[in-house]
Amino acid sequence: MAASYVCRMRRIPRLALAAAAGLLAVATPALAQDDPRGIPAPGLDAEGLKPLPAPHNNLPPVPAPPGAVFPSAKPKQEGAKPVPQDRDALLAELYTHLAQAPDASQAAPIAETIESLWLQSGSDTIGVLMARSAKAINEQNNDLALQFLDAVVELAPDYAEGWNRRAYVFFLQNNYEGAVGDLRRALALEPNHFKALEGLARILRDSGQKKSALQAYKQILKINPFQEGAKQAAEELSVEVEGQGI
Repeated sequence: MAASYVCRMRRIPRLALAAAAGLLAVATPALAQDDPRGIPAPGLDAEGLKPLPAPHNNLPPVPAPPGAVFPSAKPKQEGAKPVPQDRDALLAELYTHLAQAPDASQAAPIAETIESLWLQSGSDTIGVLMARSAKAINEQNNDLALQFLDAVVELAPDYAEGWNRRAYVFFLQNNYEGAVGDLRRALALEPNHFKALEGLARILRDSGQKKSALQAYKQILKINPFQEGAKQAAEELSVEVEGQGI
């Protein structure tokens, strides 16, 4: 996975590429066993309140497992893990390159790498729980997914992607209040999480909070100017809220 990102991100400085490759190479075994990223960071598509396409979303539903068996709450002793400071510094550099990307084709691999870094928790236990929650979501077993994600946010309350992923499940269950609460928690931990901002913007827009939705879309475009659907949504909302296009 990391090697493919390196090949595709030629405009990012070598140091950033090497750092990204190093961090992504130590992805938890549980995530590497299936799709390395589990499912894409949850967001909402431009057509309405629907799940974004995901690598496993086309799988047919299967019967739910008889019950959820959680790993031990105590993470196993592991080998080398991403150093939080290094991860944060790398994300900051990648966000800079994403904001300055000249076109969508060059922005896409940067955004993809950022999403992969969001998923890194530094814990095998959290990795297992996230992978199992992704599998449950793809099998349309949202109640089971919620059990796994409840454990994630309890064990790792500082892990932004756990809150973001649980917000996605709340959204699928039409629990928009719960989704908004978790999205705000994710953004408090990771203010540049453009997928969490996207989910929040869609819910705000569809609930009639157009001014707040416009602000969220504008923030998305500052972080990722080529986020699919964001520019069109911002322009439409700008006309409705401000009476003119952006």
